[in-house]
Amino acid sequence: MRRRDFVALLGAVAAVCPLAVHAQHAKNPRIGVLSIGHGDRSDASLSTVDAFVSGLRELGYTEGQNIAFDRRFADGYANKLDELARELVALRVDAVVALSTPAVRAVRRATSTIPIVGIGMANPVEDGLASSLGRPGGNVTGTTFLGPELVSKRLQLLKEIVRSLSRVVVLWHPRAYGEGTMAAMLKEIDGAAQSLGARLQLVPADHPDDLKNAFAALTAEHADALIVFPSPMLFSQYSRIVTFAADNRLPAMYAAREAVDLGGLVSYGVNLPGLSRATATYLDSILKGAKPAELPIQQPTKFELVINMKTAKTLGLDVALQFQQLADEVIE
Repeated sequence: MRRRDFVALLGAVAAVCPLAVHAQHAKNPRIGVLSIGHGDRSDASLSTVDAFVSGLRELGYTEGQNIAFDRRFADGYANKLDELARELVALRVDAVVALSTPAVRAVRRATSTIPIVGIGMANPVEDGLASSLGRPGGNVTGTTFLGPELVSKRLQLLKEIVRSLSRVVVLWHPRAYGEGTMAAMLKEIDGAAQSLGARLQLVPADHPDDLKNAFAALTAEHADALIVFPSPMLFSQYSRIVTFAADNRLPAMYAAREAVDLGGLVSYGVNLPGLSRATATYLDSILKGAKPAELPIQQPTKFELVINMKTAKTLGLDVALQFQQLADEVIE
């Protein structure tokens, strides 16, 4: 079901729903916002948060006039999310907007009654956040950002740019999502590597503090290219990762275009600000009385390929014109 097909519940139905009543009766709703990022311009994920606020503005909500936000940022540390989530719940906010699966899970642990709108969740069913995509069944709804083919597709696309690719290092956050989701991503990229005759070396990083050692391990591998796995924590550290890749002349594939805007080589994935802006309609529906349990979680249907040709030339890569024509955007 498409987001535009969602129907707000009738007042008579909403009257028997504590979640809906809680939101409906707020003249100027107070919304909690939780992100694993920094909350400053060094954080690539801040544009995703800003896009949600922009989407609400298009729906008639203006901060400081008819809606208020309480923002909390974990500075890249997932272990801070639970405490921040409890702070928001204690403020008795009308709903919480949570960027990414770790933030949604933290809020879900803190409350089973306050509506939660997740932006760019990984696999909410596998991660225990929803009974199904079509009918979540709890207090969590929103959007996902992962497609089943993306992890392997990124390696295939990287091979098109780095044609001599044989050794690839993978920077990953082992606990970014649930165990099932992470296992599926590893299985995908391992299968793709075997089909392409490439050897993978996985380098983990659980926290921003781990990146220094991770970078040293990546350098020691003398690989042909780098793939950065999807991870809210790694996303918040894109500026550091892009700088590392440039300093070591390492071609890198990312999950989001924000890295390419910062000077990274290539990305393939959903446009996160666009996804975030679309997610604003969920909060609008909830504030008008809809139940999160009955708002289907939306999966993305379009993914974008973005290439930074300036970076490609710096790395001495000859990107075929045909490949450039496949891209949704080429940054010169």
